[in-house]
Amino acid sequence: MQTVLTDFFNERLAIGLKRLMLVAIAVLSVGCTKFFLPALEGNPWQTIALETDATFSDVAFTADASHGWLVGSRTSLFETNDGGETWGQRTLDLGDQRYTFTSVSFVGDEGWVSGLPSVLLHTTDGGQSWANVPLSNQLPGSPLMVTALAKGAVELATDVGAIYRTEDSGRHWSALVQAAVGVVRNMARSEDGRYVAVSSRGNFYSTWEPGQDSWQPHNRENSKRLQNMGFTSDGDLWLIARGGQMQFSQTDEDPDAVKYESWSEPLRPEIGTSWGFLDVGYRTDNELWVSGGSGTLLMSPDGGETWLKDEPAGDVPSNLYRVKFFNQDQGFILGQRGYLLRYSPEAMA
Repeated sequence: MQTVLTDFFNERLAIGLKRLMLVAIAVLSVGCTKFFLPALEGNPWQTIALETDATFSDVAFTADASHGWLVGSRTSLFETNDGGETWGQRTLDLGDQRYTFTSVSFVGDEGWVSGLPSVLLHTTDGGQSWANVPLSNQLPGSPLMVTALAKGAVELATDVGAIYRTEDSGRHWSALVQAAVGVVRNMARSEDGRYVAVSSRGNFYSTWEPGQDSWQPHNRENSKRLQNMGFTSDGDLWLIARGGQMQFSQTDEDPDAVKYESWSEPLRPEIGTSWGFLDVGYRTDNELWVSGGSGTLLMSPDGGETWLKDEPAGDVPSNLYRVKFFNQDQGFILGQRGYLLRYSPEAMA
């Protein structure tokens, strides 16, 4: 009987070892460049630490590409006159209320800043002076995103998906959607005026196009909750799900297919990482940067086919929340506790 049991357990052990070997082979077949990505040759990012505990939300520049504004929590408003190499804090008289500035946008020297709780600031002189634009108490939600379109014209989106437009510097507003979508965790706008928003819990996402009366809801494709979504360089969608997973939208040839619901296979650029991703930004049509928790920063030179890791960014003691490029030579990554990264290609020379 003992011999039979010994043979049985030896057989089970052999089966277990075979399975373990198969798992190891599967992991190795992914390749070291997939499990832990190869390092980027050189670091094109300059780390900037400002004397604030604020988390930064957005950055924008005036008609002068060296003159810009940086906004964030704790009523943070910073100005640069050298393209973002140095920043000085500016203080506005907004009373005792502390705000989280969520968005800033300029057309020429006319700019707008939105924030929570409900606040909208306006300048026509590049930020030398700012005026507080009155907003209705019946505004659904609080201002989340502001997009300057032309002189006196701006679009304002709230944190529940209400979208308004003014053509006279905020004196009169027109509603672009008839109903809000519900509380959102983030929202993005394409250059042609389309919006995508992720629900507060990441259970679903919604899209809106100019001319539609309401947001169009879409279920997420798998069990992983959505973290963020935005637009690719060619106007399609990208999404980030929990656990460092990404997908890109695809054009469905079926004319009856629901728009914005066809996706590529899920990919994990770096399987070995334990940090999630937070945002995507395109420097060129093909080169994209992905930021994440604890200084995570990845780059793909070919639209997501291959990936490299910016290892020096991992030394930045901050989550990297926002990636924003203005052109292929000017870009920023916004973090917390006063940290931001400035794209500085000359640093790689």
